[in-house]
Amino acid sequence: MNVLVVEKHEGEGAFPLFAKGTAVADVKACHQYAHWCSCVIDGHETYVPDAYVVDGALIRDYDPTELIAEKGQIVTLISIVFEWVYVKDGNGTEGWLPASKVISI
Repeated sequence: MNVLVVEKHEGEGAFPLFAKGTAVADVKACHQYAHWCSCVIDGHETYVPDAYVVDGALIRDYDPTELIAEKGQIVTLISIVFEWVYVKDGNGTEGWLPASKVISI
């Protein structure tokens, strides 16, 4: 399914792919997005869906990189996780966008 970016998104930089089982530390609830947490994964300060962490470790591979996207860009929806969507652009780059910044087309 394709979605249209309705508001530009800058992102917070690129992150590596963290493997299932990687330790997640300093987990704190995110007040802006329900079911998301700020945390430290392998020395990187980032955010993670709370459902991806069990007993202090990732239960799946996870890349927290946000997609840099322009208003009017069409991207392919891969998954929806609470208030965020994981998408792929026309160049094959994958990343997260706030769901509020896309609409279905």
